[in-house]
Amino acid sequence: MPMTSQPCDQPSGDPAAQASAAGSDNAAALYAQISNDHDLTQALFRQALQDPSGALERIVALGDAFGLPVSREQVRSHVASLDDSASKQWLLKARGGL
Repeated sequence: MPMTSQPCDQPSGDPAAQASAAGSDNAAALYAQISNDHDLTQALFRQALQDPSGALERIVALGDAFGLPVSREQVRSHVASLDDSASKQWLLKARGGL
């Protein structure tokens, strides 16, 4: 049987776009994981009030620790896309770093 040079289970397209989509998925999964931990959510909120940029760095580090790597921009983009009052309140209070 002849072998093809393109694997059929590999997604096609731009690698940068694929990485961005994976990061967006990771940002959503990370948000859900953090949201499910009330103490962590509150700690990040308090940190964001004092040091918004540091809170963002901590979220990126948590993503790495949880195996959900994200960039600062992916976190910003995901949080900005949320349509719930708690997230909007968080954004308003932590606006300086996000």
